[in-house]
Amino acid sequence: MRIGCIGFGNMAQAIVQGLIKQGKIDPSMISVCAAHYERCQQNAKKYGVQAYESSHEVIQNSDWILLAVKPYQISAVLEPIKEELVSKVVVSIAAGVYFEDYEKMLVSGTHHISSIPNTPVAIGKGIFVSESKNSLDENEVKVFEEVFGSLGLVEWIETSHLSIAGTIAGCAPAYTAMYLEALGDAGVKHGLTRAQAYRLAAQMIEGTGSLYLAQGQHPAQMKDAVCSPGGTTIKGVASLEKNAFRGIVIEAIDSVETD
Repeated sequence: MRIGCIGFGNMAQAIVQGLIKQGKIDPSMISVCAAHYERCQQNAKKYGVQAYESSHEVIQNSDWILLAVKPYQISAVLEPIKEELVSKVVVSIAAGVYFEDYEKMLVSGTHHISSIPNTPVAIGKGIFVSESKNSLDENEVKVFEEVFGSLGLVEWIETSHLSIAGTIAGCAPAYTAMYLEALGDAGVKHGLTRAQAYRLAAQMIEGTGSLYLAQGQHPAQMKDAVCSPGGTTIKGVASLEKNAFRGIVIEAIDSVETD
């Protein structure tokens, strides 16, 4: 399987890094291009993949095309290459551009799917929020799930819920990083080194998420299991509730969804 990236920014690089790390795709089978060729060459060298000056060259050397440019650039990028994409599988990772949009921009019969990944795909711990409405055939869906599923969770979502799913999966890593940083600051305030505080907080975040995925226990039950009557944890929970912790998180998501 040969993969080509049209656009090679942070997200495309995270995907390429993950695919190589998981042993799914050999670097020699990955081609990339971007608006700034010299920078693209430098980034491609990090992963041992081939950089090209044009999207035409990437398409010629690929079977699956990862469309990884900004949403507002999609139409202009596709117009000169859409005929060449008819025999390829197009995977879009542009937020807010979905199946019906691509049906208007691509040549009829082109196989394509829209998906919203997040940065932890780089280490095989990410998410691909994927539009359930797509034009991949049965075998291509299996390949998609096998290859991109190696980078984390592939979650199939109806088009009407793609935006909120993408916000939780794609934007929340930034919010979680802020929470991680805040825990680190608190640790330093009380005597830990910053490295120790970040390490403890990061492992806690990963472990808590893994525990939920493994057991499926309601988050409230997970919280209650740590809170002893009159104990230290419930005092911290009370402080978070007093300061509207849940409301602030919901408001952050609302601000994205109502933009």
